[in-house]
Amino acid sequence: MSTGCLLVVAKAPVAGLAKTRLGAVIGHEAAADLAAAALLDTLDAVRAVPDTITVVAMTGDAAHAKRSDELAEVLRTCVVFPQRGKDFADRLANAHADVAANFPGRPVFQVGMDTPQLHPRVLVGALVRLAEDGTDAVLGPATDGGWWGLGLRDPAAADVLRAVRMSRSDTGTRTLFALRGAGNRVSKLPTLSDVDTLTDAVRVGAMIPRSRFATALANLSHWLPREYAEAAAQ
Repeated sequence: MSTGCLLVVAKAPVAGLAKTRLGAVIGHEAAADLAAAALLDTLDAVRAVPDTITVVAMTGDAAHAKRSDELAEVLRTCVVFPQRGKDFADRLANAHADVAANFPGRPVFQVGMDTPQLHPRVLVGALVRLAEDGTDAVLGPATDGGWWGLGLRDPAAADVLRAVRMSRSDTGTRTLFALRGAGNRVSKLPTLSDVDTLTDAVRVGAMIPRSRFATALANLSHWLPREYAEAAAQ
């Protein structure tokens, strides 16, 4: 199998711009710090996968992000492209196209920055599934109805994303139908929870107690509502 590309689609964790739904509950500074921790944990997992190229499609100004120094140090080990496109679906499709243009002939597996519980073995498993005969794409559903990961043997297949409405409870199903409707043979990956709400954050943090994300969450426990503080501190 050709060396695969692991693509992380990310938004610079700037207060007031990243994780605004969570920020409305815990404050935008705290939400941006959690987003930064999640992104760094995700990049650790991606960079730990052997024989792959780590690519980050970034939007926003990382220089003004939370944990900007640590983030800059990690990003120096990755290939970084700016996101481009009129909406999120367009930016996703263009990110795959940009990776394909720079690293032709390689499969691409894309993740976001909302699943810091990702482990390198999950990513390896996704690439192995993608290399199997009879598989053109792999799709990892998210518990909220979206998806956390998309792998394509031919990144040009990501063009179907342009017609899929993102950030909906049926985005995962719509993406699956769009891929299959274009003739792709799709294999589904395990379902994971991404982090959109405080409940999500506490649940995910409990899965990865020694991570940056869990530490950042525990540091908020002194003013979180009691039920969340108790869970985050465990």
